[in-house]
Amino acid sequence: MISRRDFLQVGMAASALVGASGFGNWARLAAQQSLPQDHLLEFDTFGNVSLIHVTDIHAQLKPIYFREPEVNIGVGPNKGEVPHVTGADFRKLYGIDDGSPSAYALTYNDFTSLAQAYGRVGGLDRVSTVINSIRAARPDALLLDGGDTWHGSYTCYQTEGQDMVNVMNALKPDAMTFHWEFTLGSARVQEIVDGLPFAALGQNIFDAEWDEPSELFKPYKFFERGGVKIAVIGQAFPYMPIANPGWMFPEYSFGIRDENMQAMVDEVRDMGAELVVCLSHNGFDVDKKMAGRVSGIDVILSGHTHDALPEPVLVGDTIIIASGSNGKFVSRVDLDVRDGQMMGFRHKLIPIFSDVIVPDPVITSLIDEQRAPYKAELEQVIGQSESLLYRRGNFNGTWDDLICDALISERDADIAMSPGVRWGPSILPGQDITREDIWNVTSMTYGKAYRTEMTGEFIHVILEDVGDNLFNPDPYYQQGGDMVRIGGMGYRIDITKPQGQRITDMTLLKTGEAIDPAKSYVVAGWASVNEGTEGPQIWDVVENHIAKLGTVSVTPNTSVKVVGT
Repeated sequence: MISRRDFLQVGMAASALVGASGFGNWARLAAQQSLPQDHLLEFDTFGNVSLIHVTDIHAQLKPIYFREPEVNIGVGPNKGEVPHVTGADFRKLYGIDDGSPSAYALTYNDFTSLAQAYGRVGGLDRVSTVINSIRAARPDALLLDGGDTWHGSYTCYQTEGQDMVNVMNALKPDAMTFHWEFTLGSARVQEIVDGLPFAALGQNIFDAEWDEPSELFKPYKFFERGGVKIAVIGQAFPYMPIANPGWMFPEYSFGIRDENMQAMVDEVRDMGAELVVCLSHNGFDVDKKMAGRVSGIDVILSGHTHDALPEPVLVGDTIIIASGSNGKFVSRVDLDVRDGQMMGFRHKLIPIFSDVIVPDPVITSLIDEQRAPYKAELEQVIGQSESLLYRRGNFNGTWDDLICDALISERDADIAMSPGVRWGPSILPGQDITREDIWNVTSMTYGKAYRTEMTGEFIHVILEDVGDNLFNPDPYYQQGGDMVRIGGMGYRIDITKPQGQRITDMTLLKTGEAIDPAKSYVVAGWASVNEGTEGPQIWDVVENHIAKLGTVSVTPNTSVKVVGT
């Protein structure tokens, strides 16, 4: 297995033509839309096996803006380690110049101005062009989808995921694993999976009644590529019934299942696997811990936490690849596998700059076909934003602040709660807000906006529970999301404290009074995992609020005080 020093040498060799950052020294060229696509896709084919990884697309068929997180706190052994490095620290770590294309793609600073210079990112017709380019150099490359694919947009909701299924099938993946897909309901998931022309994998997807591996989802699949026998093992999101409504998929149980993963690795090795790839939706920190507990995995293709890293992370003999989200990146990994051993690798995280990469016309036509029945609804302008609207970060983002404002206003509440999900594109200042934009940050199959009463004590319990999910030092007790977003209330969180002691100084903002544990408050929220939740759909609540305002302006939220970082 190659050393860290060898890895860095390999990385430099792979990026020699395009610059040390992996993206190259072409900021002004890209800004002027004069960068040849070939420069972006440059890669010296290496070894005998190529892997192509996409993950967490969240049904984003078209180019978007997507701001990377400002705050991504690591705890325990992951404090200060990637992917928990952001902004200037991230650029310093990877040698990225301020204002460069990679700075725009991978960090949050000066996002508005850089977005205006470099344009949108993503679009699956551009992703297709990148995939086709890789396949031209390596025709038998494996395309692997890390999941969170059939979820997250207006058209995906209206078609029960069929728009994404149709487009992804056209890209011809070899295998995928799953998370949000299950929120379509188990019957719909089975209907789609039964018709997939590629492998649906999850070694940790079990029959809930019999506690046996699911028959629908196979644990692994073998491929012959470049004269190498490759086993791809699937790892679905482990915490499905906790993080999402278990009543939507009662037939299944999940979990990390390290022991079964080790058994699967041993089994495929005994069957002659020369390269073992784990296609994972664990989340990055969980993948790091799993790599230290399960031996024999060569490559983990990591998903769920939306991290984008220009270099792999090595844990023992395992390399971990993080490929971002929303169709913003494609990862290419070339491997030299000889006599059952991985002798070396080269990797490139390819940013999908939509104005640089020429779209694949076949996929463009297919995307337009999926969207055509809904074109008028998608393009309906609801309002305009004077502020940058974004979601990513461990605490409140401006999109979620706006959603919380809508819940308080439209549902006549004291306090609002919005889930700390990481999906959802950004909106630039001065940009129209369309119905599609609203659905891109609210679309889910359990989006009812509830209104209820909660005591101050119960609100505190909720915040402590979610805080432990995020800041427990053991990654196996984390679920990979962000802190629940709160509107109408401020608080202090000390991430170094144990559960029950992290949250203090809870304050009702409209009065400045401390939250009384014994007093009841009217709370509005959405995305409850409870069956039978009543209320209007969250996208209607947000649309009504924005329509009334006309122009949206979100002031910086300073009501959450974070200590212990």
